[in-house]
Amino acid sequence: MKKRELSESERHVIIDKGTEMPFSGKYWNNRQPGTYVCRQCGTPLYRSADKFDAGCGWPSFDDAIPGAVIRRPDADGIRTEIVCAACGGHLGHVFTGERFTPKNTRHYVNSISLEFIPETRSEATNGYETAVFAGGCFWGVEYYMQKAPGVISVESGYTGGSVPAPSYEEVCSDRTGHAEAVRVTFDPTQTTYEALARLFFEIHDPEQVNRQGPDIGRQYRSEIFYNSEAQHRTAERLIDELVAKGYDIATRLSPAGPFWKAEDYHQDYYERKGTTPYCHRYTRRF
Repeated sequence: MKKRELSESERHVIIDKGTEMPFSGKYWNNRQPGTYVCRQCGTPLYRSADKFDAGCGWPSFDDAIPGAVIRRPDADGIRTEIVCAACGGHLGHVFTGERFTPKNTRHYVNSISLEFIPETRSEATNGYETAVFAGGCFWGVEYYMQKAPGVISVESGYTGGSVPAPSYEEVCSDRTGHAEAVRVTFDPTQTTYEALARLFFEIHDPEQVNRQGPDIGRQYRSEIFYNSEAQHRTAERLIDELVAKGYDIATRLSPAGPFWKAEDYHQDYYERKGTTPYCHRYTRRF
């Protein structure tokens, strides 16, 4: 696991388990959609959809990304500490029974223990939206998505893992948990998320588990990383349609987290090579 170098103030909280002053952190009042990741190791910890204003001056969440945060008794013998499950970095404390939200749970987290990854990138200023799909080798998914009407750009990269900024070799080692994926930027006035999601299900085999054609491994799994609840509902509905047609769908649905762009030699692969995909082809399913 790669750990980032910490400043003195970051070490005081993340390593020495200190606490920043309330209302002093940069995220306590952040209302942007996105994902909060561990400052020390980059692991996704919280989604903005689970953030709420508890009036305490620290970022508050009523849930964490499953498996990302560990609870353990605090040294004071009273409170419950929360730490990053991947690196053990101190985050803050968790309280229950306060009735702030229906989940009746409050993770209060030091801003300095977090880094925020916005849901939308600079393209959003042009009204563009993004979609993230994993369906085997990203070369093939990129090839077909680039040809879809309304698509502005397609980037191959890695997402869904626990190591920040992984290399291709690290992902292939099956030790980081990442999937090879593409981030599609599209113009919603020219196409829709549903149209791209339908295409995704028709350019790879969504029934295969942790493989696509001759490519075998968790990095080749079928998975949709949704950026909003609307995208989530659309993907669920399309899977229901395919199941009703008799398909045994293996595609997983997960909230989008950090997307790490792959090495330059993976970008526009088939366009540069002048060839076509070896394990992806179009098959009408809807």
